[in-house]
Amino acid sequence: MRRELVPISKFLSKILRHHPEQIGLTLDSQGWADVEELIACANRHNVNLDRALLDEIVATNEKKRYSYSDDRSRIRATQGHSISVDLALKNVEPPSILYHGTAIRFWPSIQQDGLQRRGRLHVHLSTDADTAYAVGKRHGKPLILQIDSARMYADGIAFHLSDNSVWLTDCVPAKYIKVCSNPD
Repeated sequence: MRRELVPISKFLSKILRHHPEQIGLTLDSQGWADVEELIACANRHNVNLDRALLDEIVATNEKKRYSYSDDRSRIRATQGHSISVDLALKNVEPPSILYHGTAIRFWPSIQQDGLQRRGRLHVHLSTDADTAYAVGKRHGKPLILQIDSARMYADGIAFHLSDNSVWLTDCVPAKYIKVCSNPD
């Protein structure tokens, strides 16, 4: 993604995942926003957005945070919401091991309570340690956790796979977590 698009992408993330009301936008129950309404609301709030720019952001966002409906008239964030939306995700059997990146300062709490959704709808997990490391680094000194997702799934805990290949679950109890790496 071009560097100058990053602020607009962050704006879209905030609006489509957390605060659509800040620009007067309405999302439906599945998190979809009308594209023309989004563009109009953004422009009324001094964010210069048009269809071509939105198309470029959706196409070039490395994390594939946004998706269009089949007819391209609606847009939504693929995951990471703090507002209640039903992404209509199906339960899927996960790989046997998944990873979660966090900051080392959170480890005592995770040992006690496991991984919790906090302000989001799901706990986010990745299939590789490198992605987990990048996520953890955003929050401080990184800590990579290995999740025994095969055992969780066998024990009846549901997993979903978002449109942008992030693994989602409601929580990860501490008994399924071990420290994978403590770089730095």
